[in-house]
Amino acid sequence: MNDGFWLRVGAVWGFLGVAIGAFGAHGLKSQLEAAGKAASFQTGVDYHIYMALALVAVGILQVVGRSGPALQLAGWMFLVGAILFSGSIYALSLTSVRGIWWVTPTGGLLILVGWAALAVAAGTAGRPAVADRPEAAAVAAGSH
Repeated sequence: MNDGFWLRVGAVWGFLGVAIGAFGAHGLKSQLEAAGKAASFQTGVDYHIYMALALVAVGILQVVGRSGPALQLAGWMFLVGAILFSGSIYALSLTSVRGIWWVTPTGGLLILVGWAALAVAAGTAGRPAVADRPEAAAVAAGSH
């Protein structure tokens, strides 16, 4: 799947992050400040945008043909983790609901899994076999 799916998801996620951040800074400013939640809300926005950039990185690797199971896992973990992490922070900042506190660290854990999967994907996905790489073939043949 190198059709740019994750690049599009990252772009949409970034768009939403900027829009939510602007709405929080302008439309919700007095409500967030009165509740003492402006900094928490901003943390949600910050990580929302960080995950948009991570999804764009996944998308770029996908488009250049480095797709594989680890890259797909990274994309899904970043997306679901960001929805849970930032989404729960938004909800906790704007409502009186407190029973969802556990969603935030769960989202954070998924984001960590995403970063680990991206590290694996960046190092292994789409790499040609050693015998197919010219520099490896030259070393194997004894020419330096």
